[in-house]
Amino acid sequence: MTATDTDAGATMSLDELRAHQLANLKTTVTTVYEKVPHYRKAFDDLGVVPSDITSLDDIAKLPFTNKQDLRENYPFGLFAVPREDVARIHASSGTTGLPTVVGYTQNDLDVWSGLIKRSILGAGGRPGQMLHNAYGYGLFTGGLGVHGAERHGFTVVPISGGQTERQVQLIQDFQPDIITATPTYLLTILDEFHKQGIDPTSTSLKVAICGAEPWTDEMRREIERSFAIDAVDIYGLSEVMGPGVACESAETKDGPTIWEDHFYPEIVDPFTGEVLPDGEEGELVFTSLTKEALPIIRYRTHDLASLLPGTAHPNFRRISRITGRSDDLIIIRGVNVYPANVESVLFEFEHLSPHFQLVLTRPGRMDEVTVEVECREGVDAAQREGLGVRVASRIKERLGVSSTVDVKDPGALPRSVGKLKRIIDRRENIR
Repeated sequence: MTATDTDAGATMSLDELRAHQLANLKTTVTTVYEKVPHYRKAFDDLGVVPSDITSLDDIAKLPFTNKQDLRENYPFGLFAVPREDVARIHASSGTTGLPTVVGYTQNDLDVWSGLIKRSILGAGGRPGQMLHNAYGYGLFTGGLGVHGAERHGFTVVPISGGQTERQVQLIQDFQPDIITATPTYLLTILDEFHKQGIDPTSTSLKVAICGAEPWTDEMRREIERSFAIDAVDIYGLSEVMGPGVACESAETKDGPTIWEDHFYPEIVDPFTGEVLPDGEEGELVFTSLTKEALPIIRYRTHDLASLLPGTAHPNFRRISRITGRSDDLIIIRGVNVYPANVESVLFEFEHLSPHFQLVLTRPGRMDEVTVEVECREGVDAAQREGLGVRVASRIKERLGVSSTVDVKDPGALPRSVGKLKRIIDRRENIR
């Protein structure tokens, strides 16, 4: 499928969509088998050849791809086109090893830009509007991915992350209609509005498109109430494409719609890899259907969610609210906890802000967790009295885990300009 066809998928019947997916899956499988040595070996190890793929269910015969596979083939070993045909390269930070490198042909970039347009339109944006892009630019896919909106009639302000005082100034001066940012950084911008004594509901902003990290419906309501705007969830990851793999509709706000004409989703058991039926929670897995430079087969995202029936786009399935990441799971004395679980509890307390982190320690033989959370501005000593104990009791009641809750002053915790690190592991010899 070429870039000029990117909106055709939205009008396909379900039968047309499934036929399109199967045809493109066969093409992708043949391409990687013939052109990517890693995949040829992985297929051969399983005794699978491209001709074995005769239905969409046959995707379960194919090998998974994970982040380590990209690192082991660093930098360009998974590319399916010659390096000179690659128009752009992105990469992860590589803070825990070699970065994961991804590439795009010019057609890949055109398709990506078209899906960004489709996502923004679904989120409530319209060509001619101004988009304040506070996703990070550079090797991270967020900023430049969303920047593709400029090809479709949007005015893009590429401010990137950081310079939070200037973010507020430019929102005031330029009067954008749309803002894109991680949800936690948008809350940091909100704090700066309050710090400057500016009413955040007075801005020109109408829509916030937030992604790149799990966030809860409680955080959505906080953003919408504070700015008097609609806030929707955009989903993506660099290994699959970047932002715009899926995006929520402003009309339904019931989870991101997956652009299934370009990406085939599965949910698998995170431990066994068994494919689970729609509606059951597990690990989200994607296979690209139209990518040229870096086709990806059954990429394990580590994001935990379920697949739901389509609503705004009835033939495209939705991603439920992501409950966490399998690699963000913490186990405290046998109890499984994700940061999003804790966040939902904290939002029950009106005197607490959305800014928190989980600190893991092991003072003896057992792990312990401390929830460090800020109180809101204006909360007095009487309101803070015993607050930590009450929150810890509620966490125990809701999640079944014992914790210490340290209620801190406003502004005491580090702020995010991109993806926020929720878990601080201070246990020795555990990392």
